[in-house]
Formats: sequence, structure tokens, C-alpha cells
Amino acid sequence: MAGHFSEFGLLPEICKAVEDMDWLLPTDVQAEAIPLILGGGDVLMAAETGSGKTGAFSLPVIQIVHETVRDALSGNKTSRAGASVAASVVPTTFRMNPFDRDQELAIDEKGFLCQSRDHNKWQGCRSTLGVKHGMYYYEATVTDEGLCRVGWATDLATFDLGTDKQGFGFGGTGKKSFGRQFDTYGEPFGINDTIGCFLDLNIGSIKFSKNGKDFGRAFDISQNLEGSAMFAAVVLKNAEMSFNFGDSNFKYPPKGGYIGLSKAPRNAVSASNIKRTVQSKPGKFNNKCLPSAIIMEPSRELAQQTHDQVSKFRKYLPSPQVKEVLLIGGENVKTQVQMLNEGVDIVTGTPGKLDDFISTNKINLSQVRFFVLDEADGLLAQGNQDLIQRIFNRIPKMSPDGKRLQMIVCSATLHSFEVKKLADKIMHFPTWVDLKGQDSVPETVHHVVCRVDPRMDTSWQKVRSKIKTDGIHAKDNIRAGGQTPESLSEAVKILKVKYLVEAINEHKMDQAIIFCRTKLDCDNAEHYLISLGGGPKAMVNEYSCVCLHSDRSPQERRANLQAFKDGEVRFLICTDVAARGIDITGVPFVVNVTFPDDKQNYVHRIGRVGRAERMGLAISLVSDVKEKVWYHSCPSRGKSCSNTRLKEQGGCAIWYDERQYLADVEEHLGESISIIQPSMRVTANEFDGKVTYGEKRRGSGSLFDSHTAELAPSVRELTEMEFKAQTSFLSLQNRDWMKH
Repeated sequence: MAGHFSEFGLLPEICKAVEDMDWLLPTDVQAEAIPLILGGGDVLMAAETGSGKTGAFSLPVIQIVHETVRDALSGNKTSRAGASVAASVVPTTFRMNPFDRDQELAIDEKGFLCQSRDHNKWQGCRSTLGVKHGMYYYEATVTDEGLCRVGWATDLATFDLGTDKQGFGFGGTGKKSFGRQFDTYGEPFGINDTIGCFLDLNIGSIKFSKNGKDFGRAFDISQNLEGSAMFAAVVLKNAEMSFNFGDSNFKYPPKGGYIGLSKAPRNAVSASNIKRTVQSKPGKFNNKCLPSAIIMEPSRELAQQTHDQVSKFRKYLPSPQVKEVLLIGGENVKTQVQMLNEGVDIVTGTPGKLDDFISTNKINLSQVRFFVLDEADGLLAQGNQDLIQRIFNRIPKMSPDGKRLQMIVCSATLHSFEVKKLADKIMHFPTWVDLKGQDSVPETVHHVVCRVDPRMDTSWQKVRSKIKTDGIHAKDNIRAGGQTPESLSEAVKILKVKYLVEAINEHKMDQAIIFCRTKLDCDNAEHYLISLGGGPKAMVNEYSCVCLHSDRSPQERRANLQAFKDGEVRFLICTDVAARGIDITGVPFVVNVTFPDDKQNYVHRIGRVGRAERMGLAISLVSDVKEKVWYHSCPSRGKSCSNTRLKEQGGCAIWYDERQYLADVEEHLGESISIIQPSMRVTANEFDGKVTYGEKRRGSGSLFDSHTAELAPSVRELTEMEFKAQTSFLSLQNRDWMKH
């Protein structure tokens, strides 16, 4: 029951909302991610759509946002309206200081690990406390390759340690530095090396060691710094270091009267005189619109879906209510601005719309606690890297009440290079919640390929007048029976729509998602199915269908999606982007009219069947010849474009090789995908033949359960025969023994 969610520390009101949604038990991804996010960590979440990942991030985000608003209004925390607040909490222990650092430098929750992921810029920080007299020691260990400089500095020093006359550094190149003077000292150091940092304020000297090897005096502290408190300091460039101030045993205990910084007597300890502030960038801001969370989604449908989930989850929360706003295209901008002006806590939106509102200062990012990227691979595939980075750069990395910005990145395919690269750049020691592993096809999904070869199948000539294509060959001389690349390409386009109908008929499909590569391909497939009697408003017949892509109005898209979900139509025809993240349970069939050119998109598509233990069939149509397709790089992005020249000739077309994309997918999955004939019949083996697509597997969930029941009589008979044979053997043995 909802009590299981309460075990994570979720508020009773949130658990009640969960119970209303008939969520009996948390899913695996929820059980892993919710405690991590409530605990303040960054999370990378790899899980399929439909696994509950929206709840996994939105439940803890709603709770923390609610508590933040409540505490602010009750006066327990810094006012949300303040755009600049001093870090006034006086530290009591030696840690690396999140308030006294470069913005981009990451410091872990405990304050003992520092990380830079910038390849071009040095990023530094100091410790929370300094010392004014005595002899002290701390250790810094290199935990990742990169450039490091570590040592001692006053609180007036720049973060670029050793480049002014307030700080003393020792770098990985084997150079000591002070006042921008770099001199050879000691030895170079790198990953896994531990640097000992010695400070003797009694005689005014500093020295360093490497893995216990003492390099002797490095600096004499100048007279003008006498009496200044000295702080542990570090500066990194794409590197990582961990620190031990003496809270645990040193790897190389110091000799000669030095003690760990954490053991410094109270009268020797000093806090920084600098009150660092967390301040929003200057400019005209809407001071009412101060959201605590920004959730970015790749499509309008997914943004709407997440927004609706947030509304349901927060409905029982007591005052102050959490307010959510949806920012997507096609909606009334004045209404959106009005809602923002009335105050908002959680903003969910698509990249372009979020960028519009943020860049025009309609949203003030100074209070943001959470930045969530859902379906991150989809966001990056749309080319949003720079936009994401731009928004990230405008969000303070530390909130006014001292809380660090939390990043949550979710996707069904986190194993892409681009997602990992983004995570390395903007996330802070993220925890991976990877319940998916490398891409694989669930046991509940049967996936097959039908080869489309217009050289062997000339039936396209009979239907060419009925099936509209994308027009890319409008200027070519296409002849019936022609064998030119252009003629074969046009034939493939017609055959694929014909094969789609044959697949529908052969499998008596009552519900399927049909994937096409472009919006125009979607429109043409829809047009042909409608011509067969499958209009969107017709009563549900064998070809009833709706289309989902970005050229349709938001109202039409919402209505079409709902019609499909409600069973009013049988087929949803869509592009990858339009369908990404839409959670529709129990779809029995997927047809890939166009084979995807991205192997992860293939797994994403076919994973829409075979959910909730229901069996599913995915059929992919793969052309045996190259197909010429649109690839618009023109300013209009395809609108009214008729430039059919190839991309390398300044046009908007490419040759699409589905055979190669199929080979890439098979290599990625480590398996050969079964081939079926144009009849679309799928050969059933003795186990697969026992299932019905769209229905749960028989028994308790195993494909073998039904066979156990079928074989039970034979097993019983064999058991009885074996028992009789054993009994007979023992009787004979006993009789022989009695004779002797």
C-alpha cells in the first residue's frame, strides 16, 4: 500500500495521493531514486518509460519544494524573495567551503572531495576554517587524472592558488608557486598520490611531501602575512582531490610536532572574514516567479504528462500549496505569463519555451533547487546541448539557504556518449540508478524484420496511384519496372505502406504504434489508412488511426493521443520525437515503417510493447536498396522546401541505408533479428505459439508455466514408472540376499 512509499520518508499527504492512483508498491527505480533525491544527491536514472521514473523524481522534488516554501513562509529559512543572501552560518569543523569557492567547482556533501570538470579553466576553493598559530598538517589525495595545485592561503587570496601574494601552492607538475612565480620543487604527482601539506606558523614556514617523502622547506611566510589566518586551499583543472584534515587516520602521519587541522585548539582557529554571497545575475527579473524546480521535457506530450502527474501528487499537501505551471508551444502566452506572475514553484516545459521565458527574464532562477532533464537522450538528439548549458549556467549552484543545486537526469538510454558527457560536465558526483543495464530486448517482446525488395516484389506498380509518397522523386523520371536507384527508392516508399496494411491484416491488429521517420511520412501513412476507411472520427474499424507530430496543433495532438489511449482508434502514427516518453500500457504491436538510424531509438521504439508482462510483437520494414529521403538543413526546416538535391550538393536529401542500420542494431544487441516474408506471418515455435500479443503470459508470468501444466500427466506417469522400477529392483536384491 502507500505505506511502502512512506518508508522512504515521503509525507503522508503525498502517500495518500499515490494511493489514489492505485500505486500499490514502489517500482524498482522509485525504490532506488526517491531516497537518493530526498538525501540531497544528484541522480542519473536509467529506466524505461512506464517504469515509474516520473514518480521517482517528481515525488521527492515536490516534497522538498513544499518544505522549502513552508519553511520560508514560517521564517525558518532565508526569504525566497531575497536575491542576495550572505552565508552567515559560522562553521565549526574543517571542511572544504561551498561558500568560499569558484561557482563551477563541485564539493561533495561531506566536504572532503573536490571536483572540477572544466578542461580550460582553473577552479579553486578554501577550507571552512583557518589557523592563526601552531603547527598543522593535512593530506590531499589525487583521485582522478587532471591538473592540481594544493597548499595554504589567506581568505584574501584568489582562488587560483599561488598566483598572488596571499597563497602558497604545490602543483602536479612538480612546481611550487607564489606570486605567479613557479619554481621546481619536489617531484611531479598524479592519480592516487597523497600530498602532505605542512604549515608551521611558529617559525613561518610551509613544506610539502609526496606519499610520505618530505621535500623540505618550500616557502617562508612573508612578514606582511604574519597574524593572518591560513586556510587549506586547492585549485583544479578537470581533476579531483580528496582531503583528510585529521578526522580519520593519516596515510602518512606527520613527524616533528605537526598535528591534524581538525585537532587545532579553539583559540588557534579562525573563520573566514569574507561573507560570500549567492547572488542572482543582475537585470530586470520577475520577482514573483521564483520557481524551486525546472523540469525540461523533449516533447509537448511528455511535458503535459509530467505536469499532470505533479498536479496529482501534490493535491493533498497542506498550505502553502505547491504551484505548478506548464510551458509548451501552442498555448496562450498571456495566460502563461499571468500564471507565472501569480507565483510558481515547479515549472515543466519544452526546451524552446523554457529558453524563451528565461532569456526574457520572465522567470527568475535565483531560487532554483532542482534542474531535471527527463528523456535526456531525446533532449540531446534535438540539439539542445547549448541551451541546457546556458540555462544551467544561469542557475546558482548554491541556494540562499546553503543548499546545493540538485541535478536529476533521466532517460531510457543513459548509455549514450552524449548523455555521459553532459553528466560529467554539469552533475555533482551523481549516483547511477541503472536498472536497465546496456540496451537489451525484454523477454516479452518478439521483434522481427521484413526485407523490402522492389526488385523482387513489383506489386508496388499496382498501388502506386493510391499511395502518396514524400515527393522527393517528383522531378525524377520514375518508370514502372525501372531499376534506377531513384525508381527503386520510390518503389520502396510505396511497398512499405502496402506492407504496413498487410501486417495489420495478417495479425488482426487491434492496437499498434506505427513509427515513420518524418512528419510527411506519417501524414502519407495516415492518408492511405483513411482511404481504406480508417478516418479519425470513424467508428473503430480495422484501419482507424490518428497522427502525432509537431506540425499538428497542441489541441489536435492531445485529442489524438487521448483517442488512442481510450481505444477510440486503433493506430497511432508518429515520429520518434512525438512519441518519446509517452506512457501507454499494454500496446500489443509496433510497426517500424522506417527503420531508425539510431540503435538506441530501435530499442526505445520496440520497448513500447511487451510491458506489464504483456507479450508484444514489433515488426520492422527494412529496405534492401538505399532509399532517398528528406534531410532538411534549410532555414525553413522543410516547410515548402522542394530542394531534392543531395546534402553535399547543397540540397536537403540523403541516401538512407537501412541494411547498415539493421547491422548496427544487431551488433549492438549481440543477436540476429529473425527475418519474415512479406506475407507477414511470424513463425511460432512451441513456446511462442502459446501466447497472444497484448495479453499476459499464462500462469504466474513464466513462458514455461503453461507447459508445466500440460506435461504434468506425463511427468506423473514417468514418476510412477520409475517408482515401480526402483521397487522391483529392491525386491529382487532383497530376494537374492535372503537366498544367501
